[in-house]
Amino acid sequence: MHIRDLPHPNPGVPDVRTGGRFLLWLYKKQLGGQAKALLWGLVHTGAVASFPVPVGIAVQAVVDRSGSRLALAGGLMVLLGVLVSVGDTMLHRSAVTNWITSVARIQQLLARKTTELGSAMTRRVAAGEIVAVSTGDLEKIGWFVEAISRFGAAALTSVGVCVALLVYQPALGVVVAVGVPVLALAVLPLLPPATRRADAQREKAGRATELASDTVAGLRVLRGIGGEELFLGRYRSASQEVRKAAVRSARMWSLISAVQVALPGLLLIAVVWYGVRLAQDGRIAIGELVTIYSAVAFLLYPLRHFEEIAMAYSFSRPSAKRAARLLALSRPAGGRLTDHGALDGDLHDPVTGLTAEAGRLTAVVCGDPDAAGRLAARLGGQPAESDDHEGSEGSSGTEGAGTAAAPPSVLLGGTPLDDVPRDAARTAVLVQDKDPVLLSGTLGELLDVPASGRVDTAGALSAAQCGDVLTALAQASADDSGDPMRTRITERGRSLSGGQRQRLALARSLVTDPEVLVLDEPTSAVDSHTEARIADGLREIRTGRTTVVLTSSPLLLDRAEQVVFLHDGKVVAQAPHRELLRTHPAYRAVVTRETEAGAPADPAPATATTTATATATAPTGDARHDKIEETA
Repeated sequence: MHIRDLPHPNPGVPDVRTGGRFLLWLYKKQLGGQAKALLWGLVHTGAVASFPVPVGIAVQAVVDRSGSRLALAGGLMVLLGVLVSVGDTMLHRSAVTNWITSVARIQQLLARKTTELGSAMTRRVAAGEIVAVSTGDLEKIGWFVEAISRFGAAALTSVGVCVALLVYQPALGVVVAVGVPVLALAVLPLLPPATRRADAQREKAGRATELASDTVAGLRVLRGIGGEELFLGRYRSASQEVRKAAVRSARMWSLISAVQVALPGLLLIAVVWYGVRLAQDGRIAIGELVTIYSAVAFLLYPLRHFEEIAMAYSFSRPSAKRAARLLALSRPAGGRLTDHGALDGDLHDPVTGLTAEAGRLTAVVCGDPDAAGRLAARLGGQPAESDDHEGSEGSSGTEGAGTAAAPPSVLLGGTPLDDVPRDAARTAVLVQDKDPVLLSGTLGELLDVPASGRVDTAGALSAAQCGDVLTALAQASADDSGDPMRTRITERGRSLSGGQRQRLALARSLVTDPEVLVLDEPTSAVDSHTEARIADGLREIRTGRTTVVLTSSPLLLDRAEQVVFLHDGKVVAQAPHRELLRTHPAYRAVVTRETEAGAPADPAPATATTTATATATAPTGDARHDKIEETA
């Protein structure tokens, strides 16, 4: 496979029983690339290993004063030099291709697993562990995959050189054939302690990463309680532990490197000493001694690849084990259903007790924007991270994150969303959060999303009150065509105001036309007049579809068919908006921004309506800036 063909059409189903089996599976998935790299490696190392032959011929030609053989030796050297250059270049190209394609395959597998599990993954594995696997561990696995071909070529060439020396000069060939395997295996006793030290270093680095993630996530809380210095001290201690572990690991690997240099040097001394004695006795010629010396000196080169593959495997095996452990994660309850039937009906959240009846517009009042965001995520089958780590923000570790009990799944038509394929769940339920993201591209590309076909683009834009947005985009059209659909929107919609971004995101959601649409504060950044028209358009275009709007806006609440009021994360009341205003003081306090003590005990319907309308005309404090920007 070529790099230009990435990403892989299908990364495959990995063998995640053990780290070793995962590495073997990864190797089998790129046999073609490994064979290509091995072939070029043989060309390279074979040419390097053949250099002693023309060197010996040249030396003997000088001794014998033979010009023809000297010219022959020079020609062979030029040919071998070309082969070394071409082989080395292509070997590097093929090996790096293997590295990149293998890492890309694992990245796709991890992305697929993250998509499948969603936020459930962070409940079972610490976020720092996921980051470490996705960065450092992938690099180590890729290193091993890349080094295999070089090691294979070096091993085959070394065997070939030893056999050739046995045939060419048996007396010295025996010494070399016995000494090389001893040199290659001499470092094996040192590998287990080196691996243990490398694992210890990696674990300490992972804990430091987790501590840093926790500290950043809880930075606001830490500043509030003055705990910044405490956690900074903890991170300093953790980083010093990582440094000490890295030094201990480096010492062991430097010892292995020293052994790989010292023992081959002793072998070379022994061969030269024995060869000189044979030459003095007249049993071998000077050229033959130079050839044998050069061949033994060459063997020092592939021995470095033996050291490299030992290091690569020692580092990659635990990395592969961790990656396999992540890829082996699955959802509870025996996995997702394949025959889930039609995903329609009432949407029910067992955690809060909320039930959004099918085909109706339901408004939900939480009072707490963070709680509303968590509820919206849960209704879409993706529990918010703060649910998973509630109460642990700013803690010094993440050990408890992986053991938190998972909340019950949201039910759609009686079917748990956790038990159906993720694609089916996301097609049935669409969540638009309070800060929707607009990807860069033209407006036409932004609205070109998978859709049911029931709602066209013009209808969605009209319902979301995007008329003035279209006018502004038409005036900013780069090609002077005046077509707003061809106007380019910058990254994250930064060229638009907050209200414009919100309305375009709402139009995108309406075009998609899911069975269930969950909107978290969809009009917090628009003025009250536009908000009233959006409320009317939303109710009309979503007729017969289940719509859940999390808001405290009286204009939206007044147009909802049912309003559900949550307090402390539980449903405490549900009724039409005006009825709740009359009968529920806590609801009235949230919606009208009054205190419960100062609210009238039993306001008349006309008073309630007047209060709601008056409140709607004044933007909320956290949205006032965008409203001023929108109406300016």
